[in-house]
Amino acid sequence: MRALVNLAYLVASVLFILTFRGLSHPRTAVRANRMGAAGMLIAVVATLLLLDWRAGAGRYWVILAGLAVGGAVGVVIALRIRMTAMPQMVALLNGFGGGASAMVAGAALLEVLAEGQVPLVQVTVATVASGLIGAVTFWGSLVAYGKLDERLPGRPITFRGQPIANVALLGVAVLAGAWLVADPEAAWLYLLIVVLGSAVGLSFVLPIGGADMPVVITLLNSYSGLAACATGFVLDNTMLIIAGSLVGASGMILTKIMCRAMNRSLANVLFGGVGGEVAGAAATADTVYAGKIKAASADEIAMVLEAAARVVIVPGYGLAVAQAQHAVRDLARVLEARGTVVEFGIHPVAGRMPGHMNVLLAEADIPYEQVKEMSEINPSFETTDVAIVIGANDVVNPIARTDPTSPIAGMPILDVDRARTVVVVKRSLSPGFAGIPNPLFAADNTLMYFADGKKAVVDIIDALKSA
Repeated sequence: MRALVNLAYLVASVLFILTFRGLSHPRTAVRANRMGAAGMLIAVVATLLLLDWRAGAGRYWVILAGLAVGGAVGVVIALRIRMTAMPQMVALLNGFGGGASAMVAGAALLEVLAEGQVPLVQVTVATVASGLIGAVTFWGSLVAYGKLDERLPGRPITFRGQPIANVALLGVAVLAGAWLVADPEAAWLYLLIVVLGSAVGLSFVLPIGGADMPVVITLLNSYSGLAACATGFVLDNTMLIIAGSLVGASGMILTKIMCRAMNRSLANVLFGGVGGEVAGAAATADTVYAGKIKAASADEIAMVLEAAARVVIVPGYGLAVAQAQHAVRDLARVLEARGTVVEFGIHPVAGRMPGHMNVLLAEADIPYEQVKEMSEINPSFETTDVAIVIGANDVVNPIARTDPTSPIAGMPILDVDRARTVVVVKRSLSPGFAGIPNPLFAADNTLMYFADGKKAVVDIIDALKSA
């Protein structure tokens, strides 16, 4: 049976690796997701085969009940979740993974002690790591969920001496962990470690602003994997170690990629507080926008699009909120029927999680070939007739290139301002997550269309068809 289980774990591991490879491209993401689900099913069934069903079978009905309830909840959430709320769901799933790891590791410690045994040093170290990282992940993810779902303020929430408090909490948690390793029978220390880790998780994410939430999500995803890996060492479960290591490593790599996309270091993300209230922002906005905004109607924009040979559409979080992806697809088809070349430019941190815009466009059956990453699309903006920005703000803000004192200074952006004409669809002139005005809105080649994203696109389509 052990050999059969190990073989199953090997198959599941290969499926997980292929899953991560497939998730790197939208075209293969759906198939990769199915492989990941199949791998997890194989791993769960193999683990259940290791159980001794003859000894206390009632305990295992609890496991099956948990699987049934968890599976039912997962199906309901997956079916009912709005695409705009996908980042919030990812944050919650990260948190649940971390919380589960912390609870399982603690239960394993109590079980060993109840049997009158003393756990090995390496097992106790892994238990401490699982409890601390799992607690940080759980509470940090709940805060991320609250910020993404606008149940908490998106701006940084800080207090005086917060960095010192964070270091102190983490230091005490590490000391408590060392004490538990030295004296494994002092099980109450594990509860203290979890409480301290929870405080660290809250204090870690609260000071981070909304603009950095995509990076925070990837980092917490990595933490959830590391917590699971540590729990694998506690349980001596090879599959959990492999799966946790894959999630931890991939999450850390993605975090690094996201930081590079924002031209920020991880330390800058954790302590920089982008998304806070900017002093004098109102006066600066008046200076930037006063008398320079050119509002346009759907008919005027349709006239511009009629003469365009090449159009690039840049989606942002506003598109997701308006659920305008299907209307945007229809606009692209109307333009293509007129002989216009249409492409989509995606910024790595557009939306509220990595790949957010790609998921929305894929849902609307927009061909993958038309969806271009920032590095692909930027060189072509100078030969673009019309760039249509729908609900994006910071990722197209040229101040990132010109103002070294800006919160987004140095962040690579989509160079839409270099197109011949820029059409910005937005409800108002309100700032993005960074809390700063956008000179693009007042540029000479920019037309502003103030409306809900979906309604605006539908109106433009109607104007094109009636022209």
